Amino acid sequence: MQDIPTSWLILGLVGQALFSMRFLIQWIYSEKHKKSVIPTAFWYFSLAGGLTLLSYAILRQDPVFIIGQGMGLFVYIRNLMLIRKEQTSDI
Repeated sequence: MQDIPTSWLILGLVGQALFSMRFLIQWIYSEKHKKSVIPTAFWYFSLAGGLTLLSYAILRQDPVFIIGQGMGLFVYIRNLMLIRKEQTSDI
């Protein structure tokens, strides 16, 4: 294993925990509604986890991880924009 500072490992683990929580949230929400649903919280956890993991990837200077997390951020932000647009048009 590479010699990675503890603070960086903690950052990476926090990011992974946030990213993983999105699936637990989606599962609980879907079970509650008795159908497959992606709640808004899923996208917020995706964004928070993605930003944290991107920071970790940049610190590690890992181009594969940087590209993967960076591209995902566009999807999360776009979905949140669409949700906000839908909510404001309903008012």
